[in-house]
Order: sequence, then structure tokens, then C-alpha cells
Amino acid sequence: MPRVPITRNGYKKLMSELKRLQKEDRPSVIKAIEEARGHGDISENAEFESAKQKQGIIEGKIQELTEWVGNSQIVDLPKEVDGKVIFGCVVIVEDLQTGEVNSYRLVGPYEADVLAGTISVTSPIGKALIGREEGDEVKVQTPKGIRNIEILEIQP
Repeated sequence: MPRVPITRNGYKKLMSELKRLQKEDRPSVIKAIEEARGHGDISENAEFESAKQKQGIIEGKIQELTEWVGNSQIVDLPKEVDGKVIFGCVVIVEDLQTGEVNSYRLVGPYEADVLAGTISVTSPIGKALIGREEGDEVKVQTPKGIRNIEILEIQP
């Protein structure tokens, strides 16, 4: 499996969530299952069914995060940029149709969160921006159609 780039901070967040699930959530749900079993017939026990369902969700998330951590390759954020968009930098762009200005930090897919201002380097916009320079106009095919954006500024 190819390695997936991730920032040091993103890796720490993944590890923190994985440890929380393993050390807090998993033991808590196991205890809830034991308590529900103690209430008698489990075939008609809603508490037992709910706890088992929660356990399945937790175990699935643990498995997913374990895989993500194993596939991750930490890439340190740039201290400077040489005029080109690279992993970890902040790119300020303007949508040429709407005039809307957005700022994005390009990160790996495991830590991308548009609401937090981070996008994946593997997203359509991320792919289109990598290697480009300030002033470049870029056409990007997105789920909402083709967007024309201009790179206003690149920051470390």
C-alpha cells in the first residue's frame, strides 16, 4: 500500500483519537455490555443491542485508524515556499466566477477538513494547485462543475 502524506499535527490527532478509542471508549462499551447481560434475557434487551451496536462502531473506527496510522508518512510543514504550491502550504485563491476568496492548507486525505480550511492534496482542487505559482489561473473539475481559480498567495 502506498504511503499517505500527513502533517505531524495530523498524525498526533490520529494517534490521540486511536488511543482514546482503545483506552476509554472500548472498555466503557465492554462494561455496558456486561451490565446489560446482567439484566437477564439478552434476546429482548435493548440496552444490550445498543451496546453491541456501539461496540461494532468503535471497533470499526479502531480498525480504520490503525490502518491510517500504518499507512501514514509524516511530512513536516514547509518553513518557506519557493513560489510553488507544495504539501503543507497555505494557498489563497479567488474563484474567478464568483469573486469569492478562500484560504486552504494542503494536507493529506486523513486530515482534510474543508470547514477547518484544510483540503487534501488528492482532492480535485489540491491536485490542480500542486506545483502551480502565484498568479496562475487554474481550471478545476469539481462535483459542482468546472471552477476557474487564481492563486493569489502561497504561504508556508
